[in-house]
Amino acid sequence: MNRSSGWLLLCALHGVASMLLWWAGDSLVQTMIWRADTWASQPWTLWTSAWVHLNTPQLIVNQIALGTLAAFAWVVRPSWPCTLAWSLAWPLTQGTLLWWPHIGYAVGLSGPLHAGAMILAVQLMLQRIAVPKAGRWGGMLALGVLAKLALEQGWRNPVVWDSANEISVVRAAHLSGAAWGVVLALLLGFIGNRQRQQAAEGHRRFGESSPL
Repeated sequence: MNRSSGWLLLCALHGVASMLLWWAGDSLVQTMIWRADTWASQPWTLWTSAWVHLNTPQLIVNQIALGTLAAFAWVVRPSWPCTLAWSLAWPLTQGTLLWWPHIGYAVGLSGPLHAGAMILAVQLMLQRIAVPKAGRWGGMLALGVLAKLALEQGWRNPVVWDSANEISVVRAAHLSGAAWGVVLALLLGFIGNRQRQQAAEGHRRFGESSPL
């Protein structure tokens, strides 16, 4: 399996699960939704709520964004640690919404998608993904996500009503996802640097102890 396989498999999981829940019965869907007051007794909703979409426009937009992220990953070939970071950001993004007490529930892939985009952006800027002009690609991706977050101002407007699609948009999930993406990507970079330093130190000591 190549470097991007894990990331693409996670994209496929998100896409397929979202479609399956779209066609599922309402009773099943309700058990998959993360709610601030019941999630502790239904911890699986930290993951499954991302697959629930309340109307067709929300589903289509997130599926298109997911496909775009998958296509980008196919080009840049993120590593397995990147996939692990994205997997961790998935439930963390949902759980962080507890910081906004008036958010009663949240559904959809938009939060994890923002996390995935920022993980790739930071890893590219840190030159941890070996592609030509990695820093430039990472900077452009990060700039796009940050500009979107700045326009949304999710810290001031965590939930807004989208009258065109008749749905509440939890902008705080976008902010939370992007923040966790940055944190986990930087942690990956720190761990990678430590491993390289330890490897270099090991080679140096081996060289000093080797007989002439």
